[in-house]
Parts: sequence; structure tokens; C-alpha cells
Amino acid sequence: MSRNTETLTVEIVEQQATFTLREICERGDCHAELVLKMVSYGIIEPVEALEHEEVRNWEFDLTALLRLQKAMRLQRDLKMNLPGLAMSLELLDEVDTMRREIGRLRQQLDQFSQNQDRD
Repeated sequence: MSRNTETLTVEIVEQQATFTLREICERGDCHAELVLKMVSYGIIEPVEALEHEEVRNWEFDLTALLRLQKAMRLQRDLKMNLPGLAMSLELLDEVDTMRREIGRLRQQLDQFSQNQDRD
């Protein structure tokens, strides 16, 4: 009987940390060319990149790194192309936003119901 074992590695990163193009490629396990294409499709964005700034000077924040990692998983697992990744991530963001809004509205409804019960 064989048993598959999988090791999970967790890296704790400071919320305000920024990453160079090289670092985001290493942490995202991808080539710089793919990162550049993802930037061009709006999948990830460098931190305050100026128009004339050289690509090699770009920096990325933790949000970009996490989004890159999510995009890489989608691409690997679902074999998505870059336009598909961009659209899927946008839809996933909208779903997250709606879930937060539903949670907030439920909380308000609960508070309203509790106030009504007291009256």
C-alpha cells in the first residue's frame, strides 16, 4: 500500500513587503517574460510603476505576489491562457466582493432583528 505524502511550505511575509521582478519570479515559480505578459493583461500590477521606468526596476507588493500565485495555480490546473486568467481572476474578485457585501448585509440584518426584538 503506497501513501502519497505532500509537504506544505509556508512563508511568512510582512504585509508591506515589496519584491523585485526577480524575487516575484522566484516566489511565483515563473519566468520574467510571463510576469511581464501578466502585467500587460492586467493580471498583476507593479507598485507605482512610472511609464518611463525600466521593467527591471519594477517592484511588486504582497497582493501582486498572491495574485500571481493564484494565476499560476489556475494556469497549471485548468490550462488557462492569459486572457482567460485575467477574466477568471476578475470574476473571482467580484465573487469575493459580493461575499463580503452579503456578510456585511447579514450582520446589519441581524443587528436590525435584535433591535426589533427588544422593542
